[in-house]
Amino acid sequence: MSTGPQGLREHFGTGNLAIDPKTSVFINCPFDAQFQPLFDAIVFAATCCGFLARSAMESGNVAESRIDRIARAVFSSRYSIHDLSRCRGEGNENLARFNMPLELGIAIGRRLASPQEDAHDWLILIPEGHRYVRFVSDLAAYDPKPHNSTSESIVPKVMAWLATRPDAVKVPSPRRVLESLPSFQAEKARLATEWGGEVPWADLILAAKTLVPPLE
Repeated sequence: MSTGPQGLREHFGTGNLAIDPKTSVFINCPFDAQFQPLFDAIVFAATCCGFLARSAMESGNVAESRIDRIARAVFSSRYSIHDLSRCRGEGNENLARFNMPLELGIAIGRRLASPQEDAHDWLILIPEGHRYVRFVSDLAAYDPKPHNSTSESIVPKVMAWLATRPDAVKVPSPRRVLESLPSFQAEKARLATEWGGEVPWADLILAAKTLVPPLE
């Protein structure tokens, strides 16, 4: 097996990218240009906390439905992060996006279906002023964490949660992570140019791993 990036890309789930459910965190966030910097920040923050970020984008298997890929990733991850920023009316038809609540429901089902020692754990993120209680009051008991749609507000929330999980390791400070985040985003942009806009998930995670700031 090749030991370079190409080999790791072909064998995602082995070597530096071996999937350990205990340190895997599924990222459930909007996939659009406006949210992209926040998505990058969440992925990088999770990596800096010693976790393996998972996503529906990690598999290129188009013969399998996206919902099957999502369910498989959630059920093979002990943790998940769900951002509900797009659950409000948008556009001329005032339509909301409900992919994120649907995937949160899968995570809730994963917790209910698992034995206590393997219980799934999740974090919910919401933009400040989000009136989620008005349309999904059952979430009020889970204390969603608000952010102001900036990396500076979202990284500390993600890191504070992951750093207190049973499988956490000693992590750099949010300040150090935010200082390194532009380097990760620049490397992602470089990879996007090389790949014509669609970066393989394994390459993205490898890039994040190489840019984790050292502990102070």
